[in-house]
Amino acid sequence: MLSGKVMLITGASRGIGKAAALLAAANHAHVIINYNKSEDRATELVNQIREMGFYASMVKADVSSEEDVKAMFSYIKEKHSGLDVLVNNAGIMKNSLLSLSNTEMFYQIIGVNLKGTFLCTRYASNIMRKQRSGKIINLSSVSGLNGDAGQTVYSASKAAVIGFTKSAARELGMYGITVNAVAPGLIETDLIKDIKNEVREKILSNIALGRIGIPEDIAKVILFLSSDLADYVSGEVIVVDGCQKIM
Repeated sequence: MLSGKVMLITGASRGIGKAAALLAAANHAHVIINYNKSEDRATELVNQIREMGFYASMVKADVSSEEDVKAMFSYIKEKHSGLDVLVNNAGIMKNSLLSLSNTEMFYQIIGVNLKGTFLCTRYASNIMRKQRSGKIINLSSVSGLNGDAGQTVYSASKAAVIGFTKSAARELGMYGITVNAVAPGLIETDLIKDIKNEVREKILSNIALGRIGIPEDIAKVILFLSSDLADYVSGEVIVVDGCQKIM
């Protein structure tokens, strides 16, 4: 499905990013694994993909740093000449009641989740405009659509990603670039490992499909949006939550 395509996935050393990288590589994309702190995990993933007989490389960058992002895209242009797919997956989640949230936490979450998406999209679109083609997939969250108590800052960052996605889709469409968002529900990743059992069970009871999602559930949607099957899909937010009722 992605034969010959060059795909950059930010925050790809674990969780949804890792699952997306493995599935894209298995569909013959050349996957560029972006990481910031998890070099060992990124190296392990690249080796795993190569041992499967597919293509992968890795690049270090803090997506909240414009200097790092600029260097990352300079590397991509030098090594690959172009970029077909960008997956803005890098993100952080810190739960806190609004009254207990501090400014440092606010800027940290906004810096990765929103500024990182903005920076990577801006630099990627510069490449894609010249190609007059490209696909950009941004990771949002059902929290960005519905809000959630104890996640005011996180929800705000993910809601902003949705607005950013819709505006970017309108702006970049004339260049043949699609921009979409994926909004996962509760997914088994490191981000939810500290959720209390009673909270997990309450959420689970509200999911029609009766299970918590896994990273591969999101990876399949990312693969679809990255492929020619989604050539006429842009400006959309695809919710992947097993049909979760709003609590």
